[in-house]
Amino acid sequence: MGTEVASQTVLARRQFFEQGRLITRPETAASLVPAPILRSWQRCAERGLDNAALPRLEPITARELREAGERHERLRRICRPEIESLHADADSTGCVIILTDDTGLILDSLGSADFAARAARVALLPGVPWSESSTGTNAVGTALVEGRPIAVHGGEHFFEPHGILSCSAAPIFDPYGRIAGLLDLSGPAAVDHRHALGLVRLAVEQIEHRFFEDDFRNRRVLRFQSDPGLLGTAREGILVFEDDRLVAANRHGLGFLGLDWSAIGRERAPALFERLPCEAAGPIGFRDRSGRPFTGRLDIPAVPGAARHIPAPRATPAAETGPLLDEASHAALIRAVKLVGADVPVLVRGETGTGKEMLAREIHRRSDRADRPFVAVNCAAIPESLIEAELFGYEEGAFTGARRQGRKGLLREADGGVLFLDEIGDMPLTLQARLLRVLQEREVVPLGGGRPVKVDFALVCATHRDLRAAIEAGQFRSDLYFRIAHYTVELPALRHFPDRMDAVRACWRRIAADPRLTLAPATEARLAACDWPGNFRQLVGTLRALAALAEPFQPVPPEALPAEIGPAPAALPRATAVAANGGQELDAITREAMRHALEACAGNVSRAARSLGINRSTLYRRLLNG
Repeated sequence: MGTEVASQTVLARRQFFEQGRLITRPETAASLVPAPILRSWQRCAERGLDNAALPRLEPITARELREAGERHERLRRICRPEIESLHADADSTGCVIILTDDTGLILDSLGSADFAARAARVALLPGVPWSESSTGTNAVGTALVEGRPIAVHGGEHFFEPHGILSCSAAPIFDPYGRIAGLLDLSGPAAVDHRHALGLVRLAVEQIEHRFFEDDFRNRRVLRFQSDPGLLGTAREGILVFEDDRLVAANRHGLGFLGLDWSAIGRERAPALFERLPCEAAGPIGFRDRSGRPFTGRLDIPAVPGAARHIPAPRATPAAETGPLLDEASHAALIRAVKLVGADVPVLVRGETGTGKEMLAREIHRRSDRADRPFVAVNCAAIPESLIEAELFGYEEGAFTGARRQGRKGLLREADGGVLFLDEIGDMPLTLQARLLRVLQEREVVPLGGGRPVKVDFALVCATHRDLRAAIEAGQFRSDLYFRIAHYTVELPALRHFPDRMDAVRACWRRIAADPRLTLAPATEARLAACDWPGNFRQLVGTLRALAALAEPFQPVPPEALPAEIGPAPAALPRATAVAANGGQELDAITREAMRHALEACAGNVSRAARSLGINRSTLYRRLLNG
């Protein structure tokens, strides 16, 4: 912060906190502090916060933080590349990168260890809530309240002890206009961080663009720009249509057309554009209703009779091509699709990270409801006080804070499609009774009264818990269990897969779609030997990090693996272990690994030998003798 700006802030604090002048003369704030800062100070003062005190911030427990991380695992996965790219800059400038959820709870932080130690004195740590109501004016909490990027420097913080911080934050909006989380770059106030807010905004732009990499394969997705050279980048506009109704978008897409988030669910394509083509045939030219020209690409749902744009190979989340299943689980998937088609509920059981939601999406994709909505509800992620309103919707004025027009509710949003209730074992008992009534009567009564509304959806539920044990413990209704568990699919943990090497290679092919990016055989062996307590979620996260580090034609060495993968295995993975009849199988496996390394290194024997950790003469001899 510059000397002149700092002195203005000192003057503004004196006037506001000692004389109260800025409360009655807000017009003077423009020359002293930015208007959002003044608005925040006024909100904090109205709450009765004491600016001279150090706020008492109680971090949540380690277990609660772990559960919060699991609830927001998709957000963390999507944000990871940007956080890692900001890491080097943050470390060199004495900053930390912070990811929070939509309430301001810090989920992750990464960056300068030196500054992190100082930041800990003001509780800038994972597990601590930094909402404006509890922590005063700060970039995290104030950006969430204002719904826009905010920088808060030194004395602009409400609480005096926070004056050591200079923070820049931007909220992350999902495709429906809801705040999914927030990215923040914080450092010492004594250092000039004038570019920090720009870096954070660019990172959030990339994150919001990545939200559209999955979830919308069965809807029309329009990607467009006035500058054709920006198509495919985070600066392109994105609009998602169900039939011709706008159901999702990014901020650029809305901004190009002069719209805001209220357009979601209200606007229709004919009111926005002169004409959109019915088929995807590469780049297309079109105009909006004002006559402004755009160039775009239209992705068509993959349903009978419709063409679909196939993008160029790229690094993608594994979810885009469906779950990885062993033979038994694949057979269960086929049966589940038939049962969902016959309106028979399906229950998916498996440990965290085994791909329960991915399986549910695959059931939806293969079902006769594929062109209708897939609505996923994590029963453990929604606060108990809000889950009833989220599921069943509410009428106008049903409770304090209710939207003016009421809310449809997730059960009604799933009408005609598939409703996926994840972690249903964590649903409160009172709601279990209401859900059972909906499933029996096929109608929803919103909060605040109103007439019952008929609903038609196929039901898929998932849980990591033993629901029968929960029934015996009085935590789950037996009548609801028998209503949702007509057919159960058991997803095995990754450690129980018959061939983990195949699973590792299949995941890598999906994540690193560029065939020039490969893993060294020793790296594959280490990955296959790992027990993966986090299952596919953990494996995919590790492979995405390796893909980010990979260079074309240079196999990723085992040294790039994170520490939690563990040391090199003393023996090959169980699925490829040597049979008891001697060393012939070992020789065959060794030669196969050597040939694979040679192919991955485009015939370069020296590079292949280095990737295997052996001498090139040994590689020559074993291959020639083979």
